[in-house]
Amino acid sequence: MLIGELATASGLSREALRFYEQQGLIRARRLDNGYRDYPAEVVTLVQYIRTAQQLGFTLAEIGDRLPAIWDAAEPGPALAQVLAAKLQEIDDRIAALQALRQTLAERVATDCPLQARPPRARASSPAF
Repeated sequence: MLIGELATASGLSREALRFYEQQGLIRARRLDNGYRDYPAEVVTLVQYIRTAQQLGFTLAEIGDRLPAIWDAAEPGPALAQVLAAKLQEIDDRIAALQALRQTLAERVATDCPLQARPPRARASSPAF
């Protein structure tokens, strides 16, 4: 399948497909005339890549994790593990953003938002 045919079948531009190839996400063999020739299963692979991007994966993450999933005897559990790790990463980012939001809200409520509040004093033990 030539790049134009793959572009039509996948809904991606030729430039995007060339970029995917440059990043090592897809492969084509070169014909004698220099044209790229993609196997038919690349359409499915490109659709998986697009879905992974929509789920928040970067192309670098996809490139790092894709071979392990494709090479696994049972790709389902391997994919579930990758998705669970991404979910945890998102939960961690949400927690960090909530902490940042709390800090910003506290600063907005002060007379001088850029001045850091002194650490809260601990209850001291009576001196003996």
